[in-house]
Amino acid sequence: MKKVIGLTGGIASGKSTVVDFLISLGYQVIDADKVVRELQAPQGRLYEAILKHFGSDFIDETGQLNRAKLGALVFENREQREKLSLLQDEIIRKELYHRRDQFLGRENADVNAERDFRENTDEKPREIADVNSVSNFSGSKIYRKLPSVNQLLFMDIPLLLEYGYDGFDEIWLVTVTEEIQLERLMARNHFTKEEAKKRIDAQMPLAQKRKFADRILDNSGSLEMLKKQIEEALLAVNREK
Repeated sequence: MKKVIGLTGGIASGKSTVVDFLISLGYQVIDADKVVRELQAPQGRLYEAILKHFGSDFIDETGQLNRAKLGALVFENREQREKLSLLQDEIIRKELYHRRDQFLGRENADVNAERDFRENTDEKPREIADVNSVSNFSGSKIYRKLPSVNQLLFMDIPLLLEYGYDGFDEIWLVTVTEEIQLERLMARNHFTKEEAKKRIDAQMPLAQKRKFADRILDNSGSLEMLKKQIEEALLAVNREK
């Protein structure tokens, strides 16, 4: 039976590293950020919607959407951030669900693009699988026990929980310590500490996201440790099918 796994985390938590490893194993990953960039390209549905609601000031001299300028606006202005979020949500949601349904082989699936954001922080936490133990694997034998690449679809959605995306068999969360998250974001984006903290604070805290996760991948250690956690999670999925 095919399964769809939602993959999320915080900014600079290392989700892209997890995605790269999953792809190297042959698994299909829908990257929400890439889908958004496609929709934001000239003549794309998001491009046209943003142009209509925010004006041509956010289009550069080449006719492309000025994402940096738009991003700066929404991070500094909560009202504008909420306006953009509502504007984009239905278009992005429908496209992501359409691609998911293609993988599942559904025809004429009824996509509800008006689902409520998940804001109930009092929801009882799910039981979180322990995938943080590091085991010794015997070479390539492990890969014969992993789920078939045709049976799993990963959907990499940074704001999966904030926007209440659903329809997943499991949710995997990539976490790091707050200190590492801050350091990585400052180094990667050349932000000041204040700028980096502002970006982090704009998202749901990782500690809160843990309540909704079925499996936790701790990316505070080495790359090898992270890969072994991913392998353990995949093995667990195969055992539970």
